[in-house]
Amino acid sequence: MSSSLHDNAVLGAPPVPFDNSYARLPPQFFAEQAPTPVAAPRLIKFNTALASELGLDAEALEQDGAAIFSGNALLPGSQPVAMAYAGHQFGGFVPQLGDGRAILLGEVIDRNGRRRDIQLKGAGPTPFSRRGDGRAALGPVLREYIVSEAMYALGIPTTRALAAVTTGQPVYREEALPGAVFTRVAASHIRVGTFQYFAARGDTDSLRILADYVIDRHYPDIKDRKNRYLALLEAVADRQASLIARWLHVGFIHGVMNTDNMTISGETIDFGPCAFMDVYDPATVFSSIDRQGRYAYANQPAIGQWNLARLGETLLPLIDPTLDTAVELANEVIKAYGERFQTHWLAGMRAKIGLATEEDSDLDLIQSLLAVMHEQEADFTLTFRRLGVLAASDDNEAAFAASFKDQQSVTPWLALWRERLGRDPQSPAARAKAMLGVNPAFIPRNHRIEQAIAAAVEEDDFSLFEALLTVLAKPYEDQPAFAPYAEPPRPAERVLQTFCGT
Repeated sequence: MSSSLHDNAVLGAPPVPFDNSYARLPPQFFAEQAPTPVAAPRLIKFNTALASELGLDAEALEQDGAAIFSGNALLPGSQPVAMAYAGHQFGGFVPQLGDGRAILLGEVIDRNGRRRDIQLKGAGPTPFSRRGDGRAALGPVLREYIVSEAMYALGIPTTRALAAVTTGQPVYREEALPGAVFTRVAASHIRVGTFQYFAARGDTDSLRILADYVIDRHYPDIKDRKNRYLALLEAVADRQASLIARWLHVGFIHGVMNTDNMTISGETIDFGPCAFMDVYDPATVFSSIDRQGRYAYANQPAIGQWNLARLGETLLPLIDPTLDTAVELANEVIKAYGERFQTHWLAGMRAKIGLATEEDSDLDLIQSLLAVMHEQEADFTLTFRRLGVLAASDDNEAAFAASFKDQQSVTPWLALWRERLGRDPQSPAARAKAMLGVNPAFIPRNHRIEQAIAAAVEEDDFSLFEALLTVLAKPYEDQPAFAPYAEPPRPAERVLQTFCGT
């Protein structure tokens, strides 16, 4: 495969140490596809720290960033491909999806020895575009940049943002919008839907190649297990249980948990209609395309299990040659997912309310707090943050109670909580410090994201975008200069719907 598909490659650009293992797989796994050049690219954001972590020459890349991160020029060693995959979208199976507007430039080994993908999103049409333009609008690019970097700072496994570039030409959705290209970094872009693509074609040989590749890349510790493919399903199930529990701990709603948006690596991916909850309500849905609430906040754990069942189906011929045996073994893993999730979720919720020890009654204590929060329309993030402050001193009770419409409504729960803390060995100071380390002060509030997008799209003003990135880089610090960013939206500022970027 050619490493210089454009004639206008950046002369003198630093070589990125590409090592493109996915492009060395058989041709049915992808389509060779160069990015389509754009009219007038402009670099609007470059993640210098991430570039350094990847082992890249950040200074040189930023200098030529507009050309490189728009797809107008390819660095030596890049082997651009569009990946093939299928997927269940809102429960309906589509046998061929694939990268319709994303192009994998290649892979690098970062400074920690981890293999990472570098991908352009919005880089033009591919053989999988299905009559789409293959482009991205500026708003969704900024949203993905903000939220993916916020998730990273929150300590949640996620794809990362390396760069954002405007293209100098419009894209057409409901209206003409400024175009942009997003550069995404991931442990890999292999999805449940990647396995479904080959299973739908009855291509067991490719399934085995894919499974072996995933094990080598993401789960090398299971390589010598007696049934490595069953062990793969178990490993993915555990990572997804942990990931989705962490989403719930911070009030995150993915919005489009289709099987093509569920990574095998266990990273959060595709931040299209995602949002963070303000007022706590387990039925919260923001995505404009999720009309039935399939992917509501509280439904996410069950959807994770449903997606894993679809992965299990693809692995059946690898797990055991006897179908009934394979089904039985896979079902045991899928059933165990619920317990795995509950373990991860409960551990995180104990930490959020300041418990270092375990008691059987802790689940009831946590659920009773959530019930009061729901009934009293308490802000999810502020409630837990203020509880951490309260743990340091009872003098802070009024500020905590102010999160609830009826401030007396939480008094009975506080009595139960204090009684439980009396049986926990931590000192008040240690407990408060631990709680403030898991209960963020700042999340990417929907209204703040929309304000930043509006300023950028309508006025070419990226100052609000930059301010959001600054405050969200330290979500567990108080940052008095950014105190307004911790506040929930006023009624007129509430964002009721979020939208996919396609």
